[in-house]
Amino acid sequence: MIRVQVPATSANLGPGFDCLGMALELYNIVEMIPASRGLVIEVSGESAADIPRDERNLVFQAAQRVFGNTGFSPPGLKLRLINQIPAARGLGSSTAAVVGGVVAANLLSGGKLGVKDMINLASSIEGHPDNVAPAILGGIVVSVQMDGEVKCLKIQPPQGLKGVVAVPDFPLATRTAREILPSQVPFQDAVFNLGRVALLVAALQQGDLSLLGPAMEDRLHQSLRSSLIPGLKKVLAAAKLAGARGVTLSGAGPAVIAFADSNFDLIARVMSDTFRQNGVKSRVMVLKPSPVGVRAFEIK
Repeated sequence: MIRVQVPATSANLGPGFDCLGMALELYNIVEMIPASRGLVIEVSGESAADIPRDERNLVFQAAQRVFGNTGFSPPGLKLRLINQIPAARGLGSSTAAVVGGVVAANLLSGGKLGVKDMINLASSIEGHPDNVAPAILGGIVVSVQMDGEVKCLKIQPPQGLKGVVAVPDFPLATRTAREILPSQVPFQDAVFNLGRVALLVAALQQGDLSLLGPAMEDRLHQSLRSSLIPGLKKVLAAAKLAGARGVTLSGAGPAVIAFADSNFDLIARVMSDTFRQNGVKSRVMVLKPSPVGVRAFEIK
């Protein structure tokens, strides 16, 4: 049996659209067991009722891509999925499924793919590497796709930094959140984001948390997506007033993540209260960045 643990991820971190992501200490587990025939999928934990238990399952589809690439073909397969990451909330649940499937299938088929190969394959399935790279490498990762290959660099998270994550009780599909975005943006907005993302990467690299507020501002996606998330702008403002160093939509949302090095309980409370005042139930988690990414074990 192969057991794989994959961290949640928060993509974009404000201005780093499709190129920045952070791994978080919240995990999905994939157990993959070769069988004599057929496909059996067991799911427990977060969003279990919504996850397919047939060939539409993302873990299975990712595994099949690996088997096709490596020439390994088990006669049957059993999957056990134990989930902590809520689905369709902006915390990388689909990436965790894809990465879990890729890493488990690679180990089952003899470990023929290296880390770069797995990042490239998982990114091709997901469509972008911003969640994939930190899910595999851990920490904070800058990643871009070039000619079918992902180039990435990892940054170790600053000491004392935690993410206060408010998770609304409704899902938001990434496709829906992407469809609302324009195909072109004003030149001034592009320049605005370029400066912010450069400042953000430098601040994270040097551990200067005082710069996270201005560095995490965005003009490319967050304001447009606010129409899909009741109370988003007020939640962002409330978290800052409560002491968050920086606050942003987590990935495509609807979760909101506030980065802080103190006042975690206060920030969590005001984020939850502000969502509730705008008619949205939510739960709040305080999560450390995960310095390591996916972990895999072969259990005899």
